[in-house]
Amino acid sequence: MAYPETFSGIAILDNKEYKHPKKVDFEPKVFGDYDIDLKVECCGVCGSDHHMACGFWGESVKPTVMGHEVVGTVVKLGPKCNTGLKVGDRVGVGAQAFACLECERCKSDNEQYCRKGVWTIGAPYADGYSSKGGFGNYVRLHEHFAVPIPEGLDSATIAPLLCGGITVYSPLLRNGCGPGKKVGIMGIGGIGHMGVMLAKAMGAEVYAISRSNAKKDDAFKLGADHYIATKEEPDWATKYDDTLDLVVICAGSLTDIDFDALPKTMKVGGKIVSIAVPEASEKLTMSPFGLLGVSISNSGIGSVKEIKQLLQLAKDKDIKPWVEKVPMGEDSLGEVFARMDKGDIRYRFTMVDYDKVF
Repeated sequence: MAYPETFSGIAILDNKEYKHPKKVDFEPKVFGDYDIDLKVECCGVCGSDHHMACGFWGESVKPTVMGHEVVGTVVKLGPKCNTGLKVGDRVGVGAQAFACLECERCKSDNEQYCRKGVWTIGAPYADGYSSKGGFGNYVRLHEHFAVPIPEGLDSATIAPLLCGGITVYSPLLRNGCGPGKKVGIMGIGGIGHMGVMLAKAMGAEVYAISRSNAKKDDAFKLGADHYIATKEEPDWATKYDDTLDLVVICAGSLTDIDFDALPKTMKVGGKIVSIAVPEASEKLTMSPFGLLGVSISNSGIGSVKEIKQLLQLAKDKDIKPWVEKVPMGEDSLGEVFARMDKGDIRYRFTMVDYDKVF
């Protein structure tokens, strides 16, 4: 298949003008022996795309082409590719584009924690090139991070599983979510709504935890067995004392979470896992004695092995994130970012119709 050596994308040129992205042409990274090129079909919009676009995490190399919930078709394979991918295969790409694959972390299916890892968007490769994501017509990355998508799954619907979904699935899986477990999902938003669906599909008794009752009806539609509104139930920690085996915090910020109250709801040996990536200046405040018998930790995305398991689970259990499909374009992507500013979303966006803009 013939395609241009120069790629195109809808990019951020100035963080102050993030609601006005522009179409640009850019040079892709040098094509490596184990690299592949994908022709992008669609791409989910993650909260971290918004954070990077508006400069929440600081400046990035411009132009910044974001998008890291990518679904596309393999159009080129490096000479040493050996994962079995073929030209024409439909694959998904999440938040990671590279890892050394030689360290102990990589060898133990923890490549997302590789010290030499490169994120799919705005991250430097060893040669200094800043990675470009799926808000463009093509993506180039290491073959290891392109995951075959099972037949029968709608590309735009499952795209958010590739970052948001795996980010909550990994801590659920690694911390024993399943039959006989009582699992809390705190923060019912873009990631949290998938957390409720996934915890239920894994067999757990699910407690959806939010600040108000605004999302109560949605939570039950998603599969929650219980709903806790922390700002409207002053005694919630007492009411649910010694109840939960696991809580995954899916909120974007931790400042509104009462870490003196939350541990009271945990059973002995219970685990509180946060997937939040707030501003660097944000600090946790809690009483150490409140963590007696309880552990607290942070989790980041997931391994390729886990992404494959997640996509199979989505097929087996008919898991469908709540997605609004938006045609790709400068104005439409800018409007998506504006709506994310206002929280005007239930609960994910996926950019589609790439053939009409690229």
